[in-house]
Amino acid sequence: MIRSTVRGVGSALPRRIMTNKEFETLVDTSDEWIVQRTGIRQRHIAADDETTASLGEAAARQALQNSGLTPQDIDLIVLATSTPNNTFPATAVEIQERLGIHHGFAFDMQAVCSGFVFAVTSADAHIRAGLAKRALVIGSETFSRILDWSDRTTCVLFGDGAGAAVLEAMEGEGTIADRGILAAALRSDGSHKEKLFVDGGPSTTRTVGHLRMQGREVFKHAVGMITDVVEDVFRQADVTAEDLDWFVPHQANKRIIDASAKKLGIAEEKVVITVDLHGNTSAASVPLALAHAVSEGKIKQGDLVLLEAMGGGFTWGAVLLRW
Repeated sequence: MIRSTVRGVGSALPRRIMTNKEFETLVDTSDEWIVQRTGIRQRHIAADDETTASLGEAAARQALQNSGLTPQDIDLIVLATSTPNNTFPATAVEIQERLGIHHGFAFDMQAVCSGFVFAVTSADAHIRAGLAKRALVIGSETFSRILDWSDRTTCVLFGDGAGAAVLEAMEGEGTIADRGILAAALRSDGSHKEKLFVDGGPSTTRTVGHLRMQGREVFKHAVGMITDVVEDVFRQADVTAEDLDWFVPHQANKRIIDASAKKLGIAEEKVVITVDLHGNTSAASVPLALAHAVSEGKIKQGDLVLLEAMGGGFTWGAVLLRW
């Protein structure tokens, strides 16, 4: 059977680092409060010349270099983002042009913070269907553009950045020992929309709008929803938490990550944490953490890796893969 294997990963971060201390001059908060409640110590903020497309391109080029491939080897680009460069066309098409690719196809995926997990499963489906051989899956965001910088409950949480992975079709035996994506689970429930959303859009307010969040409500649902999809992929692949080598969760809040890992029985030393460095970068969160873990020599070929995310909508999902 055809498996979608990870050939390489890459990342890109804006030049400017914004520490918690800087927020003390903007809103009523403190470094101690932010760290205690979220685990975030800093985040990167995009300059005017740094966009979702430029960051996505940079992450993609690094992933290609890491893969030993060129842009011409790619026949599919899936970009996960909630902050596109334009309402249309898809920012994936702009990245395709920036990379000099004039074949294949490219499109955007909108599932907010779950975007990269949804994009990986979408690319995997296209690869297994024979529609593509190699895919660039990118998560890129400039959430600083949609923040209300006077709202202390949200502006301290988010940052900008991009991460990317190259998926390649490879023949497998259909067993848990195969390299590549082994199982996936995706969910959404629109009844939770008001808990995390942006209060603008072309068809409603004709504006971009700002991010709004009911933090306590999101936290209340997060651990249960994460557990739901992770246990689903464990059942599909007939594995347990003990079989995992690495857990790469969405980097929104360290307390959510810790509580989820504990409930799932995943050992603390197997959890990849980058929320302290990047904040919540939405769809870029998981690939940034993934690239960070690879660059540090943690994730190695043959490792069993679990990806997980939850975002506005609500959307949530998990992917189990062997590196």
